[in-house]
Amino acid sequence: MNIRRILPLLALLFCLLPASAENYPYRSDYLWTAVPDHADWLYACGEKASVEVQLFRYGVPVDATVSYTIGNDMLADDQKGTVRLKNGRATIDMGTRRTPGFRDLRLTATVDGKEYKHHVKVGFSADKIMPWTKEPADFTAFWQRGLDESKAYGLHYSKELAPEYCTDQMDCYLVRLQLNSHGQCMYGYLFIPKNAKPGSCPAVMCPPGAGVKTIKEPLRHRYYAENGFIRLEVEIHGLDPRMSDEQFKEISNALNGRGNGYLENGLDNRDNYYMRRVYLGMVKWIDLLCSLPEWDGRNMAVQGGSQGGALALVTAALDSRVTLCCANHPALADMGAYSEKGRTGGYPHFHRTPGMMTPEKLQTMAYYDVTCFARHIKCPVRMTWGYNDDTCPPTTSYAVWNVLGCPKESLITPINEHWTSEETERGHMEWIKAHLK
Repeated sequence: MNIRRILPLLALLFCLLPASAENYPYRSDYLWTAVPDHADWLYACGEKASVEVQLFRYGVPVDATVSYTIGNDMLADDQKGTVRLKNGRATIDMGTRRTPGFRDLRLTATVDGKEYKHHVKVGFSADKIMPWTKEPADFTAFWQRGLDESKAYGLHYSKELAPEYCTDQMDCYLVRLQLNSHGQCMYGYLFIPKNAKPGSCPAVMCPPGAGVKTIKEPLRHRYYAENGFIRLEVEIHGLDPRMSDEQFKEISNALNGRGNGYLENGLDNRDNYYMRRVYLGMVKWIDLLCSLPEWDGRNMAVQGGSQGGALALVTAALDSRVTLCCANHPALADMGAYSEKGRTGGYPHFHRTPGMMTPEKLQTMAYYDVTCFARHIKCPVRMTWGYNDDTCPPTTSYAVWNVLGCPKESLITPINEHWTSEETERGHMEWIKAHLK
């Protein structure tokens, strides 16, 4: 055993441990490492991949038997086996792929009667992954009709000071945005640098991740306003964030169940789908930001993760006033791909619910698929994703990335599951600052 090789790796991993709790449970006695023989975790189709696996307890190598399965990203396993760790390590051959995509190695070690799990995904010709979803012929016309309807309604909102989130550097307002004449609305927290002069501030709109939930951490990105940005944190369901936790729980249970959740609501008809008003609502939020006297009249960014990353990309495609876009592991991408055997699709993984992959619903999905919107984005995009993500898999992140024809930059974090670090989040702001007009 080469202890000089292990110690630097352990030091790095333990330094990163608190920030990567989603991958390595906080304060766990056990730590996995899985290191592919290509440093970037990427291979060409037909090229074989192998992974060196290690398991430590208290930082000491563990000798144990590890069972493993291997399969294509988010699909059924097609290979399984066992391997014995010697001095805490073993090498597993993951084989290859003939088509562009990812393979997933899932590991289980049983020590003293308890199971410890880990996994690692590697990609094959990832730069050639293309979406299964085809853009409908009238895609642009469909969305232009929606934008025209929304514009005809006009801009209607109320704004009140939210003193609980005001600081000595920024004022915070709770905004209720009216979407249409049917009484549908959305809420948002608007942060404006204190004593900002007219025409002085770039603006950033941040849509939420999936679920029916309150805006839980309005001050999480407070550094935007502290750096001179107008910042708008929004929700999409028209739920007042001052509601009690009990009320939120009741509504979430009603709107977010498997098979009858909001992402399935109206999927039989493109005009009635729940997300239609959500997508158009994002543009309405841009209308609001553009109406603020403090906005500088030039710089309008959108930034979000998962469903929020999808909505950021959608907004950038629908609204030419958006000048910059940052998206983490976007959801709602290549959703219908699972309908073809052997294809990996994106969140919300409709194939898991019986009756969702009908021709009518697949047709509607295409009008709302992020891969179709990505083709129409012209502003610069910064996108980040991890390979070990089982919520928004790397296959669909690449499907989005590979069709972007705009100026683009990527931050790829292979080990990440469905999360981003605070450093990555702050890096979005720094990237936006560096690209202001």
